[in-house]
Amino acid sequence: MQALALNGKQAHWHVRGENFIAVHKLLDKVVDHAREYADLAAERTVALGLPIDARVETIAAKNPLPPMKDGFQNYGQIIEQVVADIDAAVKVVRDAVEGLDDIDLSSQDVAIEIERGLVEDRWFLSAHLATD
Repeated sequence: MQALALNGKQAHWHVRGENFIAVHKLLDKVVDHAREYADLAAERTVALGLPIDARVETIAAKNPLPPMKDGFQNYGQIIEQVVADIDAAVKVVRDAVEGLDDIDLSSQDVAIEIERGLVEDRWFLSAHLATD
């Protein structure tokens, strides 16, 4: 979620094109959500007695998201990149949902809540690319 927030902010600063304002503002919401999800997951983990390593170098080393292009880009390209990031994050979260099934249902609920939010953010972004 931390990597999604960082990439989302990069996208927010560099989006261009006819849908600039809507996408720019929506990306801020995606970033805010990713930060909230990171905090939610981290607090649950720490409450269970496990440490969290959210240092920038650790996030960079373990980042499961596709590389973010640099520089200014058209809103369509930005959305495709952020959707790919969300897809990668959803995969990690879904793996957690499955892994927690027999271990800790409360933690699984947290993962399901995060997945639900990510899927909604993906939907809102993808709607900007719809052709019909």
